[in-house]
Amino acid sequence: MLSANEQLTIIERSTDQIIPRDELIKKLSRGKPLRIKLGIDPTGFDVHLGHTVVLRKLREFQDLGHQIVLIIGTATAAVGDPSGRDQSRQALTPEQIEKNAENYLAQIAKVIDVTKVEVVRNGDWFNKFDFTAMLRLLGQMTMQRMIERDDFTKRIKAATPIYLHECLYPLMQGHDSVEVRADVELGGTEQLFNLMAGRDLQRASGQEPQVCLIMPILRGLDGVKKMGKSLGNFIGVGESAYDQFAKTMSISDELMGEWFRLLTNRAKPEVETLLAGHPMVAKKMLGRDIVSSYHSEAAAHEAQAEWERRFSARQDPTDIASVDVPNSEVVDGKILPAKLLVLLGFAKSNNEARQKITEGAMTIGPDRTKVDDPKSPIAVADGIIVRLGSKKVVKIKVI
Repeated sequence: MLSANEQLTIIERSTDQIIPRDELIKKLSRGKPLRIKLGIDPTGFDVHLGHTVVLRKLREFQDLGHQIVLIIGTATAAVGDPSGRDQSRQALTPEQIEKNAENYLAQIAKVIDVTKVEVVRNGDWFNKFDFTAMLRLLGQMTMQRMIERDDFTKRIKAATPIYLHECLYPLMQGHDSVEVRADVELGGTEQLFNLMAGRDLQRASGQEPQVCLIMPILRGLDGVKKMGKSLGNFIGVGESAYDQFAKTMSISDELMGEWFRLLTNRAKPEVETLLAGHPMVAKKMLGRDIVSSYHSEAAAHEAQAEWERRFSARQDPTDIASVDVPNSEVVDGKILPAKLLVLLGFAKSNNEARQKITEGAMTIGPDRTKVDDPKSPIAVADGIIVRLGSKKVVKIKVI
């Protein structure tokens, strides 16, 4: 095992805060594997790059010889974490939670070695809690301390309801640390209150309090808000190599430094050299790094080649999906372009379709003939290619 200082150098990379830092050094200096805790509430199916900021740090701890303890929040997911929320989360059923948990483990296996992870479910102890045990837990925190939470303060000012069961969450997450005797707990910046609650509860239980390791929040494709599925600004670890590469190529140049730092293993001097050069070269490197992490290096180069075919050379995709168009919608071999876009699923309504056509987004045929008159029928036949912008490309099959 590396020395405490050598380990600290690795651990501090891309880390926002270590609270308290001197306690981590003390723990590392003992030369024994630490128990590194991460709690996951299986509230959804898709693990995205935002989640991997913490997962990648877990992998570093794992490679340093420490024991990862992954807590699947089968009990806490039923409550819903209020962190970073301006309204209450909708509770899940036990069946939904368990199904999500299985899917989540399969996805995070792309980042950490799950065969060496200690996986526990906090329902194993919370489902055994009686009323006396719950009262004892609730007595560990005051309401004054609870409403110091930034998210609760905002909801109070906005007159948005705060339900009593939500106040249980930080206490439950903190008690998880007691149950597994965590040495270190990881979380995003919005998790600081919950992680600090774990320190308090461990101290009250006679345990050495955990160190809180806070990771930065990854901004999504829009370059502004936290990456999230609900905002549509995410890249999923389970997405295809091409989609991962293409989405990476869509981010702003200003976002590249943050993504290189949080999502790749490239050293700071190398990243600085890349960013000082041509932005397109740097962004393609970033795209390949991300794809290689979740697919392979060969898949990354194939994805880049396909992207260059579509965008640099303005060629159609190698594989073009075929979409059925009922023959009943075609009159004398022609169809109104707005109706066609709706039938192809490129627009939700004729009004939306007409707007896209007027904007010049629709082209057809091998010569990319532009369709700009929504009122003029266009000739269609089996095999003709229809495009909307550069990303939506299909081949018509008249049936």
